[in-house]
Amino acid sequence: MDAPFRFRSLGSGSSGNATLVELNGAKPQRLLVDAGFSSVKKLEQRLHAASGLGVDAITAIFITHEHSDHVGCALKLAEKYNLRLFMSRGTHRAIGSPDLGGRLHCLRDGDAIELGHLVLEPFTVPHDALEPLQLRVGDGEENWLGILTDLGHGSAHVLEMLQPCQTALLEFNHDPDLLEASAYPPFLKRRVAGPLGHLPNHEALRISHHLIAQGQLRQIVAAHLSERNNRPEIVAQLLRDCAEQHPELEHENCHIACPTQGTDWIDCTDHAFA
Repeated sequence: MDAPFRFRSLGSGSSGNATLVELNGAKPQRLLVDAGFSSVKKLEQRLHAASGLGVDAITAIFITHEHSDHVGCALKLAEKYNLRLFMSRGTHRAIGSPDLGGRLHCLRDGDAIELGHLVLEPFTVPHDALEPLQLRVGDGEENWLGILTDLGHGSAHVLEMLQPCQTALLEFNHDPDLLEASAYPPFLKRRVAGPLGHLPNHEALRISHHLIAQGQLRQIVAAHLSERNNRPEIVAQLLRDCAEQHPELEHENCHIACPTQGTDWIDCTDHAFA
């Protein structure tokens, strides 16, 4: 039987990010977080291959910020399927303030939106976008998923918002040594490594340790790995070390999202951590 509250990545990396969150029930709710692929057709193909679903099964789209690997085909997708589109006012301005009709719903830090029993709580993060929002998603039964894929560091506000989350889709973007040795130009290295850039492995690990020790975190999905400046085997070892230090985090509950294939369905309910 399908888990009542679950998610899967459809792909996570510079080539495109999209995450499907699903709450089953009498009227299933499905939220697409980001649609960062180059075309509607590509997203349709990814969604169907991963879940057997069409886009018409999606309830709404949440866009975290304006960078192309996140906003992607979202506007065309929402228009084609007449879907509600959630984003910040800053993100809307950054993409040119298009007229989205009644489909646009602007959110800000501290808002709470309900899609049936699915609860969306966006929060601001330190990232070099106009008004980036990441997301905490709940099922109304005290099960929480934190989605945190683009930020430069784990601020106190970020840690506070993730505190109740048992599961986190968390950016492990780069290894600092690989980034420094890469062919990136100096300005891009500074941007990626800066406080408004992307999470290095050690900072993602610091966030993980904090949330396991001080919060409820029991499941980690490493996401948005740089294809040039990180290695899945490096992240896998870090997650193994983290699980060895924290018995609450079982190794089977550590995953890595593939840039092109994402993940399988991942259960976010209590019994997943029993």
